[in-house]
Amino acid sequence: MAVNRVPVLKRCRSLGLDPVFLGYDKKSNRTNARAGKKVSEYGVQLREKQKAKFIYGVLEKPFRNYYERADRMKGMTGENLMVLLERRLDNVVFRMGFARTRREARQVVGHKHVLVNGRQVNIPSYLIKAGDVIEIREKSRSLQRYKDISEVTAGRLTPEWIEVDLEAFKGTVKNLPTREMIDVPVNEMLIVELYSK
Repeated sequence: MAVNRVPVLKRCRSLGLDPVFLGYDKKSNRTNARAGKKVSEYGVQLREKQKAKFIYGVLEKPFRNYYERADRMKGMTGENLMVLLERRLDNVVFRMGFARTRREARQVVGHKHVLVNGRQVNIPSYLIKAGDVIEIREKSRSLQRYKDISEVTAGRLTPEWIEVDLEAFKGTVKNLPTREMIDVPVNEMLIVELYSK
């Protein structure tokens, strides 16, 4: 399996992204050496795609598949793409506050700690539907790891499309998100332009 091993803050700096969107509270003191250089139209579009891929932890081929699926759906392709990415199980676990970062959420899901509607799911790309109940399995709740995570994520704002009970490590997807509810700093129209060339 391909793994992105680039340091997070370095990647954030090169993409002009605030680490807060990834769940990190660190700040980099360095500046990007290429900050003042003129970027071509293609370069701007590519950066937006790389930003979306990096935020959600998706590699090129699955990202392309998401785009093609979003293109087949009704409505705006860019908005559909963002909603599909937001519906990923690892992202929903992160949004509910059961993990500090999306990378950690991916690991939590992969290690079979998550139940969706009472069934164990270990696929981070599993797409959540409205009404799904997501919880950390009974055995795992007593682990020190989850006590630490709940302390860190207690102050985090939960999106309005999710209802969470952090004490019980249980959450419900009230409805699917719309683009207005997704606070990710990505201009999805540039991604659509890039892929439609």
